[in-house]
Amino acid sequence: MWTVSKLAARFGLSRGTLLYYESIGLLKPPSRTSGNYRKYSDKDLARLQQIRTYRDAGLTLDDIRTLLDQPTTDAASVLKRRLASLNDEIEQLRAHQRAILKLLQTKHSIWRTKMITKEKWTSIMKSSGFTEDDMHRWHAEFERMAPEEHREFLEFLHIPEAEIQSIRQWSRGQQTTR
Repeated sequence: MWTVSKLAARFGLSRGTLLYYESIGLLKPPSRTSGNYRKYSDKDLARLQQIRTYRDAGLTLDDIRTLLDQPTTDAASVLKRRLASLNDEIEQLRAHQRAILKLLQTKHSIWRTKMITKEKWTSIMKSSGFTEDDMHRWHAEFERMAPEEHREFLEFLHIPEAEIQSIRQWSRGQQTTR
């Protein structure tokens, strides 16, 4: 017998994540003890292991539900679709790298410019092929990897403190967790 907390801990998940999986039908509602506590079986443990394996591969919860609940579904086609999606994401990140390298190699480097504004930076990023979504992901990743440097960069752009706080708070909210 597995309690919700023990099962969640076994897979490095939060209790809330496990209950969410149950609420959307990814995990079947378990039986209950006489004290009304959930008691998960070894079958539930095996299903959660499958869910976790597919999540680690980046599959959506809908794809996972399809694979687990419809045994005739071609798992290879779902996995190939995810692989193609990852390849697209990697190519997009490489394009971002090329754009940043191009910016860094500019004859009159933006880093030497005495005054660069948010508007100038946004214009440079857009002309380098960044969309609004790309720039939002860029901020979220910058905040995740180097929060103090991210703050310094925003200050460098002469963005007011209140807006810096808003950008950083939003960026932290965009970071994904398992």
